[in-house]
Amino acid sequence: MSQRVPSPESRVPSPINTLLICGGGGSEHQVSLRTADFIQHRLAGVPDIALTRVEMDANGRLTGSGGEVYQLRQDHQLYREDDKAQPVHYVIPSIHGYPGETGDLQSQLDLFGIPYYGCGPEASKICFNKITTKLWLSALGVDNTPYQFLCRNEAEETAKAAMALQEWGQVFVKAASQGSSVGCYKVNSVEELEPALDEAFRYSPYVLVEKCLRVRELEVAAYPYDGELVITPPGEVCPPQDAFYNYEEKYDDASRAVTHVEAQGLSDAQLGWIREASRRAFIGLQLKDLSRIDFFLTGEGDIYLNEVNTFPGMTSISMFPKMMENAGHDFSHYLSSLIRKAVTA
Repeated sequence: MSQRVPSPESRVPSPINTLLICGGGGSEHQVSLRTADFIQHRLAGVPDIALTRVEMDANGRLTGSGGEVYQLRQDHQLYREDDKAQPVHYVIPSIHGYPGETGDLQSQLDLFGIPYYGCGPEASKICFNKITTKLWLSALGVDNTPYQFLCRNEAEETAKAAMALQEWGQVFVKAASQGSSVGCYKVNSVEELEPALDEAFRYSPYVLVEKCLRVRELEVAAYPYDGELVITPPGEVCPPQDAFYNYEEKYDDASRAVTHVEAQGLSDAQLGWIREASRRAFIGLQLKDLSRIDFFLTGEGDIYLNEVNTFPGMTSISMFPKMMENAGHDFSHYLSSLIRKAVTA
């Protein structure tokens, strides 16, 4: 007698116990909570997904809304401090910066064998470090902005920054391993350079000195939807003229930045190259589930890929969900489909 093989649908647990981990205790803790709010709201109406939300502090401790302490263990169970437990079928690591975008949390989840939303540990680590991102993009044949790389805050290294400032006139000094413009400083003079370097090295052992360009800032959302890789038309961020697009301008509801969900005035050739560069980055870096890929377009028509965000913000003013909606795609359907697919893999 032949044995009946259960269909993938029959192997889906009901409900799918999904753990939403937010916070992280770092410099992007608060915006991580706002992203978690968005995700929680979008999954609230999905009947087969039971969401449990916990907040992680800087020591990795997980707490619930009532202050109760939880611990996720290798047996795929979420234990409360009274030893009551519930199974965890899937995890959403809604943490910007460390340890959510750095690959650390993903490595732990891989070790536990629990599927999760977002990119794997290696892709996360590569893209969170601005220097390794540039090296990978160059290997993939994707142009990125001119830069100098500093590995220590000593005279021999910082002299390279001074030479770059002299050659380029203006530079950005960026901590290599920070997100959302944390540890990023615009430098216009020699007097501003040393304090900017000191601050950037406080955030990261490696620092990037990047040529400051007058550009249009374009952003693409890349994600799978119903089995196909979607690369949206680029949106555009227009920072205020008297400031660059820093952390506050990205996430504050009072931001003066103006965003356009679809950038205007781009040629077919420019749109085609942005799409191709995005595709190369998503596939070549082995990204998974989502990314926001940012470009610079200079007045001369040069296009540079600026950075790859493996877990973009999802606040009320964030571009990723806006561009997905503009593409006619429903976030609830998109994420719930990824969850169901992952738990049956």
